[in-house]
Amino acid sequence: MNFEFSEEQAMIRTAARTFAMQECLPGVIGRDEKQAFPKAQMESLARLGFLGMMVDPAYGGAGMDTVSYMLAMEEISKIDASVSVIMSVNNSLVCQALQKYGTTIQKEIFLKPLAQGSKNEELYTGAFLLSEPEAGSDASAQRTIAENEGDYYLLNGVKNWITSGNSASVYVVFAQSDFSKGSSGISAFIVPRNTPGIAVGAKENKMGIRASDTHSVSFNNVIVPKQNRLGAAGSGFTIAMQVLAAGRIGIAAQALGIAEGAYELSLKYAQSRIAFGKPIAQYQAIQFKLADMCTRIEAARMLCLKAAYEKDSGQDYSLSSSMAKVFASETAMWVTTEAVQIHGGYGYVKEYHVERLMRDAKVTQIYEGTSEVQRMVICRAALKSTI
Repeated sequence: MNFEFSEEQAMIRTAARTFAMQECLPGVIGRDEKQAFPKAQMESLARLGFLGMMVDPAYGGAGMDTVSYMLAMEEISKIDASVSVIMSVNNSLVCQALQKYGTTIQKEIFLKPLAQGSKNEELYTGAFLLSEPEAGSDASAQRTIAENEGDYYLLNGVKNWITSGNSASVYVVFAQSDFSKGSSGISAFIVPRNTPGIAVGAKENKMGIRASDTHSVSFNNVIVPKQNRLGAAGSGFTIAMQVLAAGRIGIAAQALGIAEGAYELSLKYAQSRIAFGKPIAQYQAIQFKLADMCTRIEAARMLCLKAAYEKDSGQDYSLSSSMAKVFASETAMWVTTEAVQIHGGYGYVKEYHVERLMRDAKVTQIYEGTSEVQRMVICRAALKSTI
């Protein structure tokens, strides 16, 4: 078993770390406070090739492996999880769906600019529209309708909690095309953001990840050409589940990065903060916190790497990705809470960053499959293995 990264993987990690420190850290608190979309940072990511990291170079991507993508997500998330979640959606959900299920024409028209992050010198990213007001953890309960009108589909309905709902250039939308077939009647569609009939709701005022734009998106008699259906009719639910299993690796890496960012700040602070005549890092109460933070982070990293390795080697990674996601997200929440405690009163103010990291950590337990859903997946696999 080899725990060493390849030369290319190490270079990707260094590039991501440099980008995070030089381009994400300046202004990160202000973007959080103002809920300001990080356009300049996303344009830089596009130039680095980080918006299509795992896409085939034939379609404008970097052709990297999942481990490299995980390392980049981890490093960027240490500093700005709003930037990393936009990157994650574009890579893990939208680009992956198009690369795996898209036609050659769809890849030429949509995947290439998504992988390059640019079209006509403008930022070009994607959004993944699955969640609805009554379809969160139960993604099969789709109420958005796609009526087959021969040469086109007519799309009507509402989607909720859409990352990049307003900033994205193109949507991957899931809708019910045959209610009589249940989840087997759900289809997927590629819908440009500027299609007539699309309305974007107000930006959600979130607790964390505030610089990424989250909106509801509604469809009122939106015409979608038949050639924009992604995959076969009725294959949408399968596409969504396959893509989300991979997406959980990205979110697990995001949670890992958030935890590691909070730990590194705590380690530095504990060595400089003097209380009762000596650095608080010399007190056992603080040492035990730091030791547990370090250990849980390392365990989360191993789970993330295992899931990424299994995906890269063509194995079934759905169980590993669920384990990585639930453990890394709960590690992030625990570590960031302890980081605030270590910082004391300073941890409760924005200047020291850890309160923001704690707020950002919470959503990793919720989006792309809640911790409860991940436990259902894990237990289902455990029960099956004992029969």
